Amino acid sequence: MSKPALTLYLAAPRGFCAGVDRAIKIVEMALQKWGAPVYVRHEIVHNKFVVDGLRDKGAVFVEELSDCPPDRPVIFSAHGVPKSVPAEAEARHMLYVDATCPLVSKVHIEAERHFQNGLQMVMIGHAGHPETIGTMGQLPPGEVLLVETPDDVSGLKVRDPEKLAFITQTTLSVDDTTDIVAALKARFPGIVGPHKEDICYATTNRQAAVKAIAPKIEALLVIGAPNSSNSRRLVEVGRAAGCAYAQLTQRAEDIDWRALEGIRSVGITAGASAPEVLVDEVIAAFRDRFEVTVEPVETAREAVEFKVPRVLRETA
Repeated sequence: MSKPALTLYLAAPRGFCAGVDRAIKIVEMALQKWGAPVYVRHEIVHNKFVVDGLRDKGAVFVEELSDCPPDRPVIFSAHGVPKSVPAEAEARHMLYVDATCPLVSKVHIEAERHFQNGLQMVMIGHAGHPETIGTMGQLPPGEVLLVETPDDVSGLKVRDPEKLAFITQTTLSVDDTTDIVAALKARFPGIVGPHKEDICYATTNRQAAVKAIAPKIEALLVIGAPNSSNSRRLVEVGRAAGCAYAQLTQRAEDIDWRALEGIRSVGITAGASAPEVLVDEVIAAFRDRFEVTVEPVETAREAVEFKVPRVLRETA
């Protein structure tokens, strides 16, 4: 029996961003330099496949610094950490490497600068996300107020409405953030924004690629982890752009094939912490069931690369 025809629209850019690439490289180079085990506080990036692969090489993932022995290297995840974490590592004379994405560090520096200028911060982000915890932890308690929706803005209790600035989690949906920023500016006309958009280039590019394929497809598959903020935003962006069915899937084995019955065009993208091997796996699973035509849709080219910390580049 012949297989039904299906067109796969492959969004580009997709998958690994420069910050994720760098963070994984940091763990791999630390293992080469110091041998196993190397401890990692929190998942280095939000992807089970990546984390499991590094665990197999000798990385030990822990929730807190107190779970690490003082005589082994520890790495902080790409999402960033509160200031209290490196301070504790130093107090315990631990060797640590900070794998915080440079674009997250940029937001940290921004928050610090505003604080030194006497401004209270409003952070647009998701409560409980490691990046939000890390960014809010750059300043003393009460100096960063969190908002998740435009409705949250009306309930903000600020110290001085004339002395405010806002910062943003780097993995949010550009469109959702626009609404929150508008609400902040309406209530606090003097609020200071970032010089340059806090939402990172990779998040913006991946969302733009999904918007470009949305009109062509009946269903969208986003390859990524359920705890990956940028992957979940891609699902939301796909739905908002008119794709009625959008599914977040970790691996090919997780695809809900019944939901795709009768469909002839599917979009595929991957969150910034999902490796390309998982995309290949999903395409292969479609080829098993359909006569597949792959149509790449590229909306941008990325040539960003971040250096790993000097301690890992030194041979001594």
